Amino acid sequence: MTRAAMTRAAMRKLLASCLTAVLVATGCGLSDGGSVPLPVGPGPGGPTPALEGVRVTVGGKDFTEGVISSYLVEFLLAAAGMEVSDMSSLAGSNSFRQALISGQVDIGMEYTGTAWMSYLGNSEPIRDPEAQWAAVRDADLAGHDIRWMRPTTVDNTYSFAMSRATAEETGVRTFSDYARLVRSDPGSALTCMETEFSVRRDGWPGLAQAYGFDAAAVPTPIMQPGIIYQATSVGRECRFGEVYTTDGRVKGLDLVVLEDDRRYFPVYNLATVIRGEFLDAHPEIEEVLAPLVDVLTNEVMVELNMRVDVDGDDPALVARDFLVERGLVSAE
Repeated sequence: MTRAAMTRAAMRKLLASCLTAVLVATGCGLSDGGSVPLPVGPGPGGPTPALEGVRVTVGGKDFTEGVISSYLVEFLLAAAGMEVSDMSSLAGSNSFRQALISGQVDIGMEYTGTAWMSYLGNSEPIRDPEAQWAAVRDADLAGHDIRWMRPTTVDNTYSFAMSRATAEETGVRTFSDYARLVRSDPGSALTCMETEFSVRRDGWPGLAQAYGFDAAAVPTPIMQPGIIYQATSVGRECRFGEVYTTDGRVKGLDLVVLEDDRRYFPVYNLATVIRGEFLDAHPEIEEVLAPLVDVLTNEVMVELNMRVDVDGDDPALVARDFLVERGLVSAE
């Protein structure tokens, strides 16, 4: 990582810490945020006259995909002519959510499943992607005047993965296959997972119930997420491992992801969220950001995440390169 990248990372951590203090006690001066991390110019269509010089604060979450998606929004808005403040690495989902509701952040990207279950307090997910998005859109509009743009097909949900050698040995391709393996030889289904997944309703207990196997029969070592990916690729400590479907390490380590053939796991589609008051004042933003719906897919997001988590590239550079390659912005 370059010295400049390290400096930006340190600044993002400082901003995140300050925001937490704002939400708990008094202010820490986060109304402006930092500047866009890299310069961009307009795409072929040029800037958007109605947005030139308009100030906007873009927020996001402090993990690789959260930072990349925030930068995608920032660069598109900056290329349209807006003056963008960067708050792209807030500490946790709740910090981002509260910053959006309070008006410290104007816009960002969020997951439909996170909003439905974590923010809006629903205990059961809606597993149809369109219905999940529509339910979140309507509830957030009525309750908080937060507007949800059309979702991308990026679905960063839970799954299990295995090495190619394990896949060939066991013949497992789907969770139904995995369930049959557990019923016939539970010891061979050694599965690593993080603590939260092992107990949460939409995690391990519910998965076992949905696919009809005895969760208690399976050896389940508890590990940190980063360790699970590497251990699963080796295949000794973890024959199977809990993963996130768009994590770059899935491809970087050549892991095989199980198909959720009964659609048990909740849908976590990525979509742009905007404060209603801000969108009403600047409706052109919707058109500027609309291309993200067409260009962001699971396959694309895995590639972008891999460039950061596996190749060690700067997330800002990864996001800008992607938009330049797609002809949506130009690099200055």
